[in-house]
Amino acid sequence: MNIYISEEVVGKKHVVALETAVLTHGLPYPKNLEAVLRMEDAVRESGAVPATIGIVNGVIKVGLSKDDIELLGTVDDRQKVSVRDIPLAVYGKWNGGTTVSATMWIARSVGIEVFATGGIGGVHRGVEKTWDISADMYALGTTQLIVVSSGAKSILDLPKTIEYLETLGVPVLGYQTDVFPAFYTGKTSIPLRHRFDSPNQVASYWRVHRDLGLQKALLLANPIPSDYAIPQEEMEEVLDEIIDEMEKNGISGKDVTPYLLSRVAEMLGDKVVDANIALLENNARVAGAIARFL
Repeated sequence: MNIYISEEVVGKKHVVALETAVLTHGLPYPKNLEAVLRMEDAVRESGAVPATIGIVNGVIKVGLSKDDIELLGTVDDRQKVSVRDIPLAVYGKWNGGTTVSATMWIARSVGIEVFATGGIGGVHRGVEKTWDISADMYALGTTQLIVVSSGAKSILDLPKTIEYLETLGVPVLGYQTDVFPAFYTGKTSIPLRHRFDSPNQVASYWRVHRDLGLQKALLLANPIPSDYAIPQEEMEEVLDEIIDEMEKNGISGKDVTPYLLSRVAEMLGDKVVDANIALLENNARVAGAIARFL
């Protein structure tokens, strides 16, 4: 398989994969560059090695250079690459940011066990009409990887997302929380089956999970730092308005998340971008600490 692995990453044991859809489609310039670089720094400060994954001119790269990050964050023709798009991205020599599902597949292909992201995709509201379910669900159900995230994107139907993860056999466990977080908001009313309070506990669990051969991810729910959390009532009011807009404008599929993040930022201002970066950096820090114990 033709995958480029950077000198910083190759041969290292304590590695954390980072995605780049946030770079190409998640945050505005230059905050997108800042977010990725801060995530990398957080992993390093935890004693691990960051492996930011993306596709540059059709080359799958594990461990992007600063020039690569700048390119993906600014080039006009950048694409959002899900797992289904990887062959086409290589064939077509795309510049692409990898989603959760694509990053998970690439990370496991090179032996990485820990991945940090912002929030996973899941079951969308109104799924009974649209059948809009993120490819992240399938990736979590088939890829043996620790995925550290601040729960799922706020726009999703969270109870159905949790239910579907259960159907797929994916353990959803908490990191210093007893309830499932919802991205910008620190908590929901959805209880979790178990919580961990230290990186060592997560690593100890993962050895059991891995050694049993369970080909599922561990979704580790890590809430946004409380200083940056947005009240759930405020977020729901904004989301209801955005959902109405999307229905009227026929926005669906891979266009949902970029539109959502853009409109939320427009409606709530800088605090949303700051919150997004804070949760990304925090998840990277926790993932780095876990990777050290592996």
